[in-house]
Amino acid sequence: MRTSKQDTGYSAICTSDADSITVRGHDLCEDLIGKIDFSSYFWLLVTGKEPDENQSFFLNAVLVALAEHGMVPSVAAARMTLAAAPEAVQGAVAAGILGCGSVALGSAEIAGKFYASCVEEQRKSGDPVDEVAVRCIEQWRTHTKAVPGFGHWQHTEGDPRALKLLAMAEERGVCGEHVAMMRAIQAALPQTIGRELPVNVNGPIPAIMLDLGWPLAALKGIGLLCRTGSLIGHLTEEAERPVGFIMSGAASAAIEYDGD
Repeated sequence: MRTSKQDTGYSAICTSDADSITVRGHDLCEDLIGKIDFSSYFWLLVTGKEPDENQSFFLNAVLVALAEHGMVPSVAAARMTLAAAPEAVQGAVAAGILGCGSVALGSAEIAGKFYASCVEEQRKSGDPVDEVAVRCIEQWRTHTKAVPGFGHWQHTEGDPRALKLLAMAEERGVCGEHVAMMRAIQAALPQTIGRELPVNVNGPIPAIMLDLGWPLAALKGIGLLCRTGSLIGHLTEEAERPVGFIMSGAASAAIEYDGD
């Protein structure tokens, strides 16, 4: 049974022989090690090209912005896993990463897909961006009520991370179609959902990165990469100052049994 569109497999990322390792056309030892920082290397691995100044700047900025936000579910899952299996750091990291989905951390990908579809609709129709924003929100809300990239349970007056990223994007002149669409969507919220909502960090991250040329398919990878770094920090602390069982005990105490 045919399961692939390709009859012969290819990869343009890496190859090696007895004497060398080639990554995206660069000699790993001669061209990359000691000459490129890791976030730029990440961009190279994903896109096949080294980032320009703004691409490097904002990739670093969003990695820092999204890596840490306290004892969020992915962190709690990782720390409780390490408490139960202290020999399995990799399992604890995996437990945390598996919790990165449509509600937490992975929502930047959902927002990015929505904004990209709105931009594509605007290109095809040629209609003003504000009209397209209203139309796309109404279509979106036929299957999902929450508009991605807006609202935050804690940062009700505006996510400081989002505001900082947008201010830097304006300052450096990198705002394009996706940021414009994100702003148009925010402006259309009172008309479409009946109330204003502040932008959260998962709004500007995909909008800015898509405007800078980051692939839509790799948006979730940004969150996974930076949260992995955060989890390793939490797990190092967990090994030294364990709170995993405190978390587990608090969860048990908070839940009442209502069975027979």
